[in-house]
Amino acid sequence: MQNKEYEVEIGGKKIIAMFSDLANQANGSVILKSEGTVVMATAVISKDGSKNLGFFNLTVEYLEKFYASGKILGGQYNKREGRPSDQAILAARMIDRTIRPLFDQHIKNAVQVIVTVIAVGDTDPKTLGINAVSVALHMSDIPWNGPIGAVQISKTKEDGNLKVNHYLPQADESVYALDLLVCGKDKTINMIEAMSYELSDEEMGQCFDIASNEITKWEDFQKNLYKEFGKEKLVFPKIEIEKSTIELFDEKVRPMLEEKLFSSESKKVTSEAETLWKKILSEKYPNEEDDAILSASEDYLHHYLDGAFHKMALTQGIRADGRKVDEVRKLYAKAGGISEVLHGSGIFYRGETHVLSVLALGGPEDMLIVQGMESESKKRFMHHYNFPPYSGGETGRVGGINRREMGHGFLAEKALTPVIPNKINFPYTIRVVSESTASNGSTSQASICAATIALMDGGVPITTPVAGISVGLMASETDPNNYVLLTDIQGPEDHYGDMDFKVAGTKNGITAIQLDVKVDGVQIGVLKEALTHAKVARLQILETITNEIKEPRLGISPRAPMILTVKIKKDQIGMVIGPGGKNINAIREETGTEITIEEDGTVFVTGRNGGAEKAVKIIEEMTHEYKVGDTAEGVVVKIMEFGAFVKISSETEGLVHISEIAPFRVEKVSDIIKEGDKVPVKIIKVDEKGRINLSIKEANKDFYKPKA
Repeated sequence: MQNKEYEVEIGGKKIIAMFSDLANQANGSVILKSEGTVVMATAVISKDGSKNLGFFNLTVEYLEKFYASGKILGGQYNKREGRPSDQAILAARMIDRTIRPLFDQHIKNAVQVIVTVIAVGDTDPKTLGINAVSVALHMSDIPWNGPIGAVQISKTKEDGNLKVNHYLPQADESVYALDLLVCGKDKTINMIEAMSYELSDEEMGQCFDIASNEITKWEDFQKNLYKEFGKEKLVFPKIEIEKSTIELFDEKVRPMLEEKLFSSESKKVTSEAETLWKKILSEKYPNEEDDAILSASEDYLHHYLDGAFHKMALTQGIRADGRKVDEVRKLYAKAGGISEVLHGSGIFYRGETHVLSVLALGGPEDMLIVQGMESESKKRFMHHYNFPPYSGGETGRVGGINRREMGHGFLAEKALTPVIPNKINFPYTIRVVSESTASNGSTSQASICAATIALMDGGVPITTPVAGISVGLMASETDPNNYVLLTDIQGPEDHYGDMDFKVAGTKNGITAIQLDVKVDGVQIGVLKEALTHAKVARLQILETITNEIKEPRLGISPRAPMILTVKIKKDQIGMVIGPGGKNINAIREETGTEITIEEDGTVFVTGRNGGAEKAVKIIEEMTHEYKVGDTAEGVVVKIMEFGAFVKISSETEGLVHISEIAPFRVEKVSDIIKEGDKVPVKIIKVDEKGRINLSIKEANKDFYKPKA
């Protein structure tokens, strides 16, 4: 095995790049190692591009292997890795969003990037994986405009200091006050994924600066490696469009676009132009051998639209729908009002983007158990996002979930997590589902707004409302200082613009960020300016939301289950559960409840129709520790010559001595007391072994009267 190793230090951590013949059939490959974490990245480009016409065909896979953390997961009959986990899908999306803008989009050959996690140590495999992909691509013969670097900036709630590439393998997201991943090149940024607990714009900007400095180290490291053994890049000539085709476009299509592109009919005329242009080209290039020139010619319409939107925004500040560059579209918010059956609902409109969010509340037993390669945890707050075909006015397959839907759902979940109440104060499992019912720009951010409304409508005591907005960018290709930021981008501005900068937060600060770009990168100064624009818009949206529903409703829906909490001692847990679960199962069956007992003795009881209250009473009686002076009502369970045993709870009984039955002399216990009698008692003694002595006469001296 041939092997060469090179070392770089990022954020105080040593990272080793290992090049060998392990995956020597790939166009490029590398193994990165740091603090026990090992990832392998491979990059391959297909030999033939003729079967992949019409788009740049890039696929990214992030493969988690349970052996990487010494685990054997799976069912009884299958121990192989199954479908990718949610975290693996999100990691693949982050890699895709980082590298896709750096390829020449005219390349029709398929490119596939695969990251395999071989071992999980004390370095984040996702961040290491992105950097491994950059190294593999940069050393390969696949043409792209890298290299890039990826850096994690974080701080924990306990510490509070910003740290670079600080990773806690077994920690869930709730540990972090900030979890930020930044990718970039040449002092610009091209991908961001972040969750934070109301971080200020200023501190977030500071994080961008820190990340950029570390990313530069990654770039320099890769450039030096390329000088030593990087492969010469393949060349894929761009197909030139025929002059006659351009003349056809100028004659048939351009006039209709120039007339209506910047009007209320913009979306309609763009669709009509695309249909007409495809028809014209199919007639001009009817043969199969013309497929390549046909595909390139179809792209000419998009190049025209891209140029038109950029030109008008940069020279005149004009947008497709006539808005000002910092203007948010018309807003609408509605809390509840759909059905009394629902636990909570919210509707939010921002222009032509409409979202319905619905809340469902459950007990602790409804939490999602997440078994992953890196850690195992339980989730009590979930946000799910759906984008049905009708949302975009189209037909299509319904069912399942794609990567985009999962990514949008998790982005909204990250944005809302910082305001969700803790389990002790609100022990419910919380699920919000956002249905994108109409789409024209950033339904993910509208989902955050609609979900906030649904949570408040359902009485979930969130700390403060959250809203999200997307800021776009139109930048000059030749002058980096010539750009326009667009608040609340819609369809064409998202498709043809240079940036989709999603920022969510409260009135106090940022809770989530996601950045996608279509250029090599965006200057940090531009992003800092965009944060300011996003805050202004966010506050406007929050005002609309709070005008509809100012704060969470005081109570939850009567349709939601009741959850009561009771605390018992740790050494009482076994008693409540009973041998083989006998006691707790009996309570569940009798009361129709679900009972969850935490390790610290906290008991959550979930039920309906009074069942929770009944179960709590039983548990309190079982675990009540009686003291001298306490009174109770008990049932006589056994008669003895010297007294009677009285049961005062399901687990506790005591002795009433013959002298404590009545204020007069009792000759024979059975003359006065019978088994099954209900009697009042007072605790008069508890010995060192916990045995209890009771008195009826001290509880009620007139309960028994002497016989005449």
